[in-house]
Amino acid sequence: MSVRVRFAPSPTGLMHVGNARTAIICWLFAQRHKGWMLLRIDDTDLERSKDELTEAIKRDLTWLGIGWDDYVHQKHRMARYTDVIEKLKADGRLYACYETSEELELKRKVMLGRKMAPVYDRASLSLTPEQKAKYEAEGRKPHWRFKLEHRPIVWNDLIRGEVKFDGALMSDPVLIREDGSPLYHLCSVIDDIDYKITHVVRGEDHVSNTASHIQMFEAIEGKVPHFAHLPLISDAEGGKLSKRLGSLGLQDLRDIEGFEPQTIISLMGRLGTSDPIEPFYDVQEIAKTFDFDKFGRGTPKFDAEELVRLNAKIIHATPFRAVKDRLSAMVGGAAVDEGFWEAVRPNIERLRDFKDWWTVAKGPVSIVVAPEDREFITKVASLLPAGEFSKETWNAWLTAIKSNTDRKGKALFMPIRKALTGMEHGPELDALLPLIGRERALERLQEAA
Repeated sequence: MSVRVRFAPSPTGLMHVGNARTAIICWLFAQRHKGWMLLRIDDTDLERSKDELTEAIKRDLTWLGIGWDDYVHQKHRMARYTDVIEKLKADGRLYACYETSEELELKRKVMLGRKMAPVYDRASLSLTPEQKAKYEAEGRKPHWRFKLEHRPIVWNDLIRGEVKFDGALMSDPVLIREDGSPLYHLCSVIDDIDYKITHVVRGEDHVSNTASHIQMFEAIEGKVPHFAHLPLISDAEGGKLSKRLGSLGLQDLRDIEGFEPQTIISLMGRLGTSDPIEPFYDVQEIAKTFDFDKFGRGTPKFDAEELVRLNAKIIHATPFRAVKDRLSAMVGGAAVDEGFWEAVRPNIERLRDFKDWWTVAKGPVSIVVAPEDREFITKVASLLPAGEFSKETWNAWLTAIKSNTDRKGKALFMPIRKALTGMEHGPELDALLPLIGRERALERLQEAA
């Protein structure tokens, strides 16, 4: 079977870590099986859906490196939905209901008070034509429910295993609003049929929806796809994701936090699986090992600090050719050579950190040396080797310093580092000195003294 999946975001907000995870998993599964992926924009809610948010979703997916083989807007498929709706009405699977939201809430409270499941009682099925006409004369417009068959609904979920529902214990879902617009459930099923989707991947909060969707597939005479319901992610302490983390947008992760796309895919592609979370510079390597059998049913914990650790490891494995243009743009278009990148890369967690090290090497830097170290700095400046600096310069200079002063350890190294860089940590001085150069190093030492 050729794998066909879809990612179906609603353009009512920016992409966040939750729906990015679904997109990544759909894409990895399709890549693993050389399959096909649809980007479907679920924009039947015309009031809340925004074109600029659609473009933001496409931009975020492109940044992640996630492509799609076809693209569709639900708002452009209304004629198709109407045809199916009319058929379901004619078949008796959609029926008109006239209860107000207040009346439905009262019924719900009464049933809960009687310790009964708040299942819709199908009262509208017994309405006479005269009763319906009376309601409509009062200005009531019907909403339409899908009539579930009262029988077992069973499927083998790719993550949850066998799942069973009893149609008799479920409420008939509302599929058409009072204004005549179709809800997500029916549109999604029609699209999955028309685009021959073989696997539907979504959160476990959709499990009960899937039970009713299966009967919709059958009512429309479409092939029921396979389902994989992902456990919802929690925060690092195991609680519900906070607003800050749960709605952390990809735009923020990219533009504010400065993470690489491979970092997001490395974490989200393995989160909740039996495979270890590890950095992948080439994300196709994750796809090669992807398997729904590796997903557990437990709640995976999303730790934002894990992104920082993964990002650093990915940066450390990133070749110069992959970032050359970005680095140059970061420093105002200046030419950056591979040697500079190799020297500072081990000290970078995010690519944007490169600019700090460029400033350390090229200046200006703020140099503050303790008064008791100034005489020492004057001495080490006089011992600075002549000629162009190389990686061997530091050891030659260090040998001279040790022979001509009584300092050692931190008391020797720290004042020199602070005088040269204005910082207490960073790349090894043997790598950093050639980047600073003799003239600039001498100027800084003299300033510090």
